Amino acid sequence: MSWIVTGTGAVASIGGSVAEIYDSLVAGRSGLAPLRGYDPTRFRAQVAYEIDDRPAPGVDEPLRATRWLERAVAAALADAGLGEDLDGVPVLVGTTLRELRSVELSWRDRVPFDVRDMHFGTMLRRRFNAADTHTVANACSASLYALGLGVDLLELGAADTVVVAGVDTISESTYGLLDRCYPEPPDRVRPFDKARRGMLQGEGAVAVVLRREADGPAPAGREHVRVRSVAVNCDAHHPSAPEAKNIATVIREAHDRAGIVPADVDLLMLHGTGTPLNDEAELAALGSVFAGVHPSPYMTAIKCMTGHTAGASGLHSLVAAVDVMRQGAVPPILGLDDPVEAVGAFRMVRGTRALRPAEPLRLAQINSFGFGGLNAVAVVESLQGGTS
Repeated sequence: MSWIVTGTGAVASIGGSVAEIYDSLVAGRSGLAPLRGYDPTRFRAQVAYEIDDRPAPGVDEPLRATRWLERAVAAALADAGLGEDLDGVPVLVGTTLRELRSVELSWRDRVPFDVRDMHFGTMLRRRFNAADTHTVANACSASLYALGLGVDLLELGAADTVVVAGVDTISESTYGLLDRCYPEPPDRVRPFDKARRGMLQGEGAVAVVLRREADGPAPAGREHVRVRSVAVNCDAHHPSAPEAKNIATVIREAHDRAGIVPADVDLLMLHGTGTPLNDEAELAALGSVFAGVHPSPYMTAIKCMTGHTAGASGLHSLVAAVDVMRQGAVPPILGLDDPVEAVGAFRMVRGTRALRPAEPLRLAQINSFGFGGLNAVAVVESLQGGTS
């Protein structure tokens, strides 16, 4: 069985829509900027990939994550040609922090906040009449875990259509925690480069409408991409250090479920956080799975421009992959100026502008890995001749 993405919506620091985000990616435009919402004197790092929607510099407000999620879901529904009444349609939201920033503002600054708004279901019921809502709090792989749950619901006949989403914002406490993790404060996200200093957070939301392929597209008739498989595992190897062996295992399972071999993959959307342990584990896993595949898939890592959007990051990469396969331009990995040695085995897109391969890109793999060994990989296929 396979499943079709019939609608997409997204917002990030580099754009307020799917199209704007893709345009920024291929142009090499980063969302990196000086801290906007916090007192920078409290931190060593001074930059992040924030969405610039606060009322004034240094002035923060609650429910920003909820606002982005509402926007992404509405865009995905409009793209699919669906109305905004989601009664009977499950909505699955992957996140790391939910509305933690709103809680911080309420506790410290006495900004009014209703604790019921911690659950995104409150907004989803109010705006979209969505009674069947679920939050998947699986760290940085949360939105691909939610995608896997959505696929299961469709395959089991528990739903005809599902909305799968991811969202996260930067909270002051998590920014401060990460600020203490690295010997030197990161100045940007530089995946797989010898000069990388660590991860910086990003913000955003993303949503897709998913249906069984056998049922046909949603009313708008769009069929953006076919989901061939989603594979997940949780190895609990270490709170923050990933295990390459188990990443390789989940990649192989995704391939097996999709009925493909490594040589079939044309495009690989890397997790690519720019942290030494994550980069090393991901490269080691890829070296194991793609050994003997020459040339390798084209590879990119969009966190170099969006920052690490945490629970939204997996679906952000998936939605970007849709446009990469459709339009044929692979975004570069900014800052990959002096790659670690293992990069030499792979076709990673470097520089500041997109690469346009001569051959079509038909099959994409999306990697997403989270704290605690929460690993998720999706395989999606271009729909040549579709109406996307």
